[in-house]
Amino acid sequence: MRILLIEDDKVIGAAIREQLEYDGHSVDWAMRLDAAGDAFASAKFDLLLLDLMLPDGRGIVFLKSLRKSGSKVPVMILTAMDQISDRIEGLNAGADDYLIKPFDLAELSARIGAVARRYSGNPNPVLKLHDLTIDTAARSVTRGTKAIPLTAREWVLFEAFVQNPAQLLSKAQLEERLYSFDSDIESNAIEVHISRLRKKLGATIITTERGLGYRLSQA
Repeated sequence: MRILLIEDDKVIGAAIREQLEYDGHSVDWAMRLDAAGDAFASAKFDLLLLDLMLPDGRGIVFLKSLRKSGSKVPVMILTAMDQISDRIEGLNAGADDYLIKPFDLAELSARIGAVARRYSGNPNPVLKLHDLTIDTAARSVTRGTKAIPLTAREWVLFEAFVQNPAQLLSKAQLEERLYSFDSDIESNAIEVHISRLRKKLGATIITTERGLGYRLSQA
């Protein structure tokens, strides 16, 4: 997923970004709400991680503005504000989850996965596709009892198809998934990774619609 992290603490922000990138996500990090607004306006994000106290305002106001504008992007609040009233306000404002600092980074990873599964319409982390078993929580693919190793980039792209099983994904949409891995993505990067996925998972697992993009095969 491409995630927008809105956090002004440099130590906490660096730790979160490192964890998320280790998990295979691409991360844009904003330390102010105005920078977050600019980032959100210029790119499509799959999830926002939002601190509530930023140098230039309150995260809850930013969240309310997002929801008022009609945005349905999942939002997880990460904050030291631990009162019940704070949690109620955050959830009522449109947050999908609320995690209190300090938190374990492994728990953050698990909660992100849970939110992503809910938004993809399948809360079950284990999926079946043809003869493959896909565990989105463990980030693993198996055929029978044999594990099929995927690189971080391959998993990120395959996850995009799994999360959008009936959707045509353009090359530009897939390139965004690799944003944090390459500052300057090679022009044929998507074609190369799609080819490798087909070799590992099956020649017909991903279909090409020439000039338009790629789609996960359901047949």
